[in-house]
Amino acid sequence: MVPIYEQLMEQIKTGIIESALAEGEALPSVRKLAGELRISALTVKKAYDKLEEAGFVTTVHGKGTFVAASDKQLALEARRRAVEEEFEKAIDQAKNVGLSNDEILEIVTLLLDEA
Repeated sequence: MVPIYEQLMEQIKTGIIESALAEGEALPSVRKLAGELRISALTVKKAYDKLEEAGFVTTVHGKGTFVAASDKQLALEARRRAVEEEFEKAIDQAKNVGLSNDEILEIVTLLLDEA
């Protein structure tokens, strides 16, 4: 299970990367979003804080949280890292069931050929 704050972060990151959320656009307040999603305000705050650390949003005390100036390289790197994390999970799962590196590479090659 993925923690709720990480799910929220991914949704916001995706919105930013895919330009559904524009540069300078205000995100809902922590309380408002927590109420809409029926989750703890601390969970939303944690997601916003992590997004700020990653450079996706900026928070202005008393005004709110806003989509940061878009950096295409940052967005590309975030997408790449997300894909790498998924590959790491898949490789770990494959190793746990006893597949060798060659078997894993064979599966990936087959999947790429089909794509």
